[in-house]
Amino acid sequence: MKRSIWVFGATFAVAAVIAGCNRHPPPAADKGTASARPSVAAVAVAPGATPAAVVEKAVGMTEESESAADLAAGLSPIAAAVAANTPATATPIPAKWVEGKSFTTLVPVQPTSVGPDKVEVIEVFWYGCGHCFHLDPTLENWRHQGKAPFVEFGRVPVMWNEVHRSHARLFYTLEALGKLEQLHAVVFREIHVKNNLLVGQDPAESERLQRTFLKANGVSDADFDRTYHSFTVETKLQRAEQLTRRYKVTGVPVMVINGKYTADVGSAGTEPQLISLIDDLAASEHRR
Repeated sequence: MKRSIWVFGATFAVAAVIAGCNRHPPPAADKGTASARPSVAAVAVAPGATPAAVVEKAVGMTEESESAADLAAGLSPIAAAVAANTPATATPIPAKWVEGKSFTTLVPVQPTSVGPDKVEVIEVFWYGCGHCFHLDPTLENWRHQGKAPFVEFGRVPVMWNEVHRSHARLFYTLEALGKLEQLHAVVFREIHVKNNLLVGQDPAESERLQRTFLKANGVSDADFDRTYHSFTVETKLQRAEQLTRRYKVTGVPVMVINGKYTADVGSAGTEPQLISLIDDLAASEHRR
């Protein structure tokens, strides 16, 4: 049974590489992320609203309750959260970008792993995806030459099934070995130009194929064995699976801006427009 699942997975990978990246049904909600009350960070308030107004809108206060002004002055953890997540001087999102069309707002907003003066931009991708392969040079050019200094860029491999997990393991193995910068684009070319999918009919065959590929690119057997099933790689695979659900990923590549907005080439219009949209959304999230 297990082998038949991997045969199906490998067939799926071949079809997806040829036809592009399929859309998937919305993933099940991640336990613990839903709330009866919208996240404070997701509450929409008028431009220029005071922290007190933000808190009041978020928690539904009345004049009879503890004053919003008092809470905003530092007497409530909710107010502290609002202050920590509100840009000191917000750059408005240009009117040409329409919420729900050009980009989507995540509800609830997801935490990031960057400092308070930084904006996190994540690409959720799959090595077997033709659209991801096509977008990668544009992203690399932007990453090295175009992005603002306050933007911290990273990638998360999508985790829909065992084929995706196998490619994700390769990605995190490269990262753990310090070889990602050198070999990330090489993996894409191996799959999409040389037609070596780097996945087999079961996990053992996938591991053998990936070992052979990495050995041909300078990774020793000892380094491969030390890393491929390491605690670091296993932990990052679990996190990628959680983020696939929390970001509500139904297609790749998709960009996640500061845990708050998602966008892709289709929503933006073109690859250059996507880069422009990312820049504008990131600027709107930057605290100065």
